[in-house]
Amino acid sequence: MKALSFEIEGVSTYGLVTSAGIRAASTSFRQQFPDLKAVLTAGTLDNLRANLAPIVHSSNDIHYLPLIGKPDKILCVGVNYRPHIAEMGRQVPSHPVLFVRFPGSLVGHEEAVIKPRASEQFDFEGELAIVIGRNARAVARDEVADVIAGYTCFMDGSVRDWQSHTHQFTAGKNFARSGAIGPYLATADEVPDLPGLVLSTRVNAIEMQRARLGDLLFDIPALIEYCSTFTELLPGDIIATGTPGGVGAARKPPVWLQAADRVEVDLGPIGTLRNTVADE
Repeated sequence: MKALSFEIEGVSTYGLVTSAGIRAASTSFRQQFPDLKAVLTAGTLDNLRANLAPIVHSSNDIHYLPLIGKPDKILCVGVNYRPHIAEMGRQVPSHPVLFVRFPGSLVGHEEAVIKPRASEQFDFEGELAIVIGRNARAVARDEVADVIAGYTCFMDGSVRDWQSHTHQFTAGKNFARSGAIGPYLATADEVPDLPGLVLSTRVNAIEMQRARLGDLLFDIPALIEYCSTFTELLPGDIIATGTPGGVGAARKPPVWLQAADRVEVDLGPIGTLRNTVADE
């Protein structure tokens, strides 16, 4: 199942990708559950397939929205692939390196990410993100599958000079509309071999990053176990799992995103997130 949030004729809605095309949730279903976060909170995602409106839309007809409009929390993992640790000159961490993003820092699929006027060091980071499907606290490794609603693509646009102002990443990770998420929430049945899945990030059709998800330093069970120990994970919460090596900041000379650049985060069966870059 691939769910998505989108706007059609000025109305915000959500639905599924079907063999015929994109179908929105039925009016009666949306009256009960106004957005995907409400669907996840109620534990009714599996019922969405039986509650779709008959009209079929093409991807050209819709405006993609961030999957979860107002998640309670967006937790991001830094330096979680060894090549990226090496290229950034950092030591291998003993615990996950975490920072947070605000909902307003993200846009949806095919929306422009914004290069802020305050910096010339706007960088790309392709990632896998996890979407939480139910309340979860102190989750053991062998129980994590029960709390995951699905997976999606994430572009953690980073303003590197602002990120390095202090040892905290917050400023460089939260410029408005600097990152992206989507296009789909792919459930586990869409991804039979998650560790074997290849993550590829392309800028203007040139591959800049490539890694297997099995190469994560802290894998998905470890991340959920760790995060759910210090906070309760809620339906719709997002955990971005980290980026591979090949970021623009580590290249010689550095490669910074510029207006009109096209960034693609490709996760095979999960989907491909595409965004252009625009100046603030």
